[in-house]
Amino acid sequence: MSRITDAFSHGKAFIPFLTCGDPDLETTEAAVRAMAQAGADLIELGIPFSDPTAEGPVIQAANQRALAAGTTTGKIFEMVRRLRKDVTTPMVFMTYANVVFSYGTERFVSTAAEAGMDGLILPDVPYEEKGEFAPVCRKYGLDFISLIAPTSEGRIAMIAREAEGFLYCISSLGVTGVRGEITTDVGRMVRLAKEANPDLPCAVGFGVSTPDQAAALAHTADGVIVGSAIVTLAQQYGREAVPHIRDYVADMKAAPSRP
Repeated sequence: MSRITDAFSHGKAFIPFLTCGDPDLETTEAAVRAMAQAGADLIELGIPFSDPTAEGPVIQAANQRALAAGTTTGKIFEMVRRLRKDVTTPMVFMTYANVVFSYGTERFVSTAAEAGMDGLILPDVPYEEKGEFAPVCRKYGLDFISLIAPTSEGRIAMIAREAEGFLYCISSLGVTGVRGEITTDVGRMVRLAKEANPDLPCAVGFGVSTPDQAAALAHTADGVIVGSAIVTLAQQYGREAVPHIRDYVADMKAAPSRP
């Protein structure tokens, strides 16, 4: 069992996301430790990119702040090595194909694995083009995480059958961002995926921000992913954000177990 799969074996998984380097890597490192202590089951680390096409304004702005602060892929790898001295929570990178290409695909994946990462999510790489990345990830023991969207219906079974680690179920059309309500039939997406691959954990993201939303989605999926709401805390509080992020993660982690 991979560490990612194991993250879903203790009940409903809560998966927070942070943009690395916003406001700086020292704060990111402290926030990751705080999220792990608060009960995060798996942590997504965003590597900043100048044109993050899947992101809404909140995470786009975080990418710009992180790049302006001098954040680089190499410095993020160094941060992961430091974290892995005491943090055992599974961690995956979320970034864009250009970031990996510019670093060198094999060099990127091998360095990520050596630093202690468990998986890679590239939201701008469609299923049909994953052959450029998935075999390299497999070679070095990283799970290449597949995504499905509300528009994927005819392809969900095909994607799920080959998925590794967990399946990222995008709950809303459009870009990331906090939403007042989730109207997509997430349950149907998850059922179609599970019919094709019964052992595959399914986690729902894009738009989830409140404990009530997390609790509702946890009934249909194996985990909940939250990004924009946490990135907003980093934006609001800057270097003082860590305790606020810790409290938010603890509240969200507790949400799916509420009656």
